[in-house]
Amino acid sequence: MTTFPRFLYLILLAIAMVACKNTPNDGKDFNIEIFPKKKEYHLGDTLVVKITHPKFSEAISKTSFQFHQQHLLEAQGDTIVLHALLPLGKQQLKVTAHTTNGQQYTVQKQLLLLAKDAPKIYTYKIINEYTHDKKAYTQGLEFIGDTLVESTGQYGESSIRKWNPFTGEVYKNVPLQPSYFGEGATVFKGKILQLTWREQIGMVYDKDLNFQKTFTYGKSKEGWGLCHNGEDKLYKSDGSEKIWLLHPETYAEIDSLQLCTNKSLYTYANELEFANGKIYANTFLKDGIMIINPENGAIEGVVDVRGLKSKVEQTPDVDVLNGIAYHPKRQTFFITGKNWSKIFEVVFLPSNN
Repeated sequence: MTTFPRFLYLILLAIAMVACKNTPNDGKDFNIEIFPKKKEYHLGDTLVVKITHPKFSEAISKTSFQFHQQHLLEAQGDTIVLHALLPLGKQQLKVTAHTTNGQQYTVQKQLLLLAKDAPKIYTYKIINEYTHDKKAYTQGLEFIGDTLVESTGQYGESSIRKWNPFTGEVYKNVPLQPSYFGEGATVFKGKILQLTWREQIGMVYDKDLNFQKTFTYGKSKEGWGLCHNGEDKLYKSDGSEKIWLLHPETYAEIDSLQLCTNKSLYTYANELEFANGKIYANTFLKDGIMIINPENGAIEGVVDVRGLKSKVEQTPDVDVLNGIAYHPKRQTFFITGKNWSKIFEVVFLPSNN
């Protein structure tokens, strides 16, 4: 057996390592370059996508593009338009090269897509003030007629209740087990749904608050807010930048929106309400309410509700703004906070600033 010289072996090994390191499409069918080269893009931007370093030898007959599972029909050759209904946030651009002999080769690249316009700023006008249970750590709020369904939190104190803000009468109050921390709630298809915080379990009740069953959620890290669009879409927040879409029957997470302005991703959407075609979300730890486009996650407006907290009884337990419910007949919002002594009926108005 002939012994291979050690120095030749080392030279060949070094060459092989350099060659591997310099291979631009290692593990991919091809590479792509996107112009203009930016860290973030905005709705309405036009991009040019160039295919480079293909591993295949066939000629490319056409290129197709998908963005978050949506075909970009505006694509012309290597040019794509990021149209207004694309979902925002960190999304995968999927590029497929179709060759003359019928083969397809695909790569993906993550892009950060932001809203085109800055959020509009709104303020509020108080129409009425009503008494609210200052022991209620409000987590969810929604109307059935003139009756409020309210979910409250804290371990050992959580509940789901129905009461009338105009008379103060409490119709029913159902406590949760001490191991559950109650969170958002909504009235959906004849059922009342209630989330828990870290237990990854939701409760299903009938409209009279008789417990029926539980459901689980595992993709979203926690349970925060819950609302629906009046038809078949159910939305859930978890404190991250995501608003989850839940299956209308199983309540499993099936997709998500990412909350974005024209400048960045945003987190901490808390209690949710759907009204006038938009999602309204309390912003945890801030005296503001986000107005969100439910199609793509764009934060189209922000309601500045500073000053409300100072109008309630200043007990040691008074906590942050949380709880927003829309009354369709009155066309007003009812908003409160955790352990607030009042609930405020308000309208939102464009800010003059």
